[in-house]
Amino acid sequence: MCNFHALNGIAQRLSLAALIALPIWLGGGNGGVAQADPVVSPIEQYRAYLIEEISQTLISAKRLRERAAAHDVEGAKKAWIASRVGWEKAEVFISGFVSDLDENIDAWPNALNGFHAIEARLFGANSADVTGATDQLIYHLTDLDIKIRQISLNSQGLLNGAARLAYEVGESKADGGESRYSGTSLDDMRNNVSGIQLVYKTIFASPLEASDPKLAQNTEYILQHLASLLSASDAKNLEPGKVRTASEELIVALQDAAPKMGLRKPTLEDITQ
Repeated sequence: MCNFHALNGIAQRLSLAALIALPIWLGGGNGGVAQADPVVSPIEQYRAYLIEEISQTLISAKRLRERAAAHDVEGAKKAWIASRVGWEKAEVFISGFVSDLDENIDAWPNALNGFHAIEARLFGANSADVTGATDQLIYHLTDLDIKIRQISLNSQGLLNGAARLAYEVGESKADGGESRYSGTSLDDMRNNVSGIQLVYKTIFASPLEASDPKLAQNTEYILQHLASLLSASDAKNLEPGKVRTASEELIVALQDAAPKMGLRKPTLEDITQ
C-alpha cells in the first residue's frame, strides 16, 4: 500500500523542480518560449538589406523636400547626395525587377524627372525650386519601398542584375558617370560595386565555393580589384580603361559561375537591356 505522505512529498519536490526548470525551458528566464531561430534564406537576408537601403533613401528624399521648401540650397544638396547612396547600392535589384520605376527615379542622361532632373536644378542652376520634382521622386520611392517588401525575388534575376550593373559601371559610367552636376559619379560607381559585392557574398559566394572554389576565389579577387580601381581620389584620377576591363572580367566570371550554381548564364541581352 502506497504511503500518501511520502507521495505528497515527492510530488511537491517534483513541482518545485519543475518550477525551477520552467524559466530555462521558456527561454532562459526571459519569459518567452524557447524556439530555434528561424532559418532565413540568403534571398530574404538580401531583401532585408534592400529594405534598409531604400528606407534610408526615402528618408533622405523627404529631407531634400524639407530643405528645398525652406529654400536651403546647401541643405537640399546634402540630402540629395545622401539619398543616392542606398539607391546606387540597390541597383542590382532595381534594374531587373522594377525597371519601370528605374526610369521614373533615375533616368539619364536625358532626365526629365527623378534624381537627375533635381540634380540639374540644385547643382547646375543652384536653385531650390525642386519641390514638385521631389514630390514625384518621393512618390516613386514610396512605391519602390512597398514593392521591395512584397515582390518575389529569385537568384537568376539578381545574378542578371549584378552582371548588368557591372556592365553599366564599366561601359556607361567609367568615362565620367551620371552625376556630373553634383560631382558624385565616382561615389555612384563605388556604391554600385558595393551593392554587387553584397549580393554576391549574401547569395552566390557559398554555392559557388562549394561547386568551384577556384572560380569563387577568382570572382572575389575581381570584385576587390574593381573596388580598388574606384578608390581613386577623384574622377580625374580614375583609369577608365582598367575599370572597363575589370568590369568585363567580372561579367565573364558571373556568367561562368551561373551553371555552377544551377542558373542560366546571363546573356548579352540580359546584361545590356
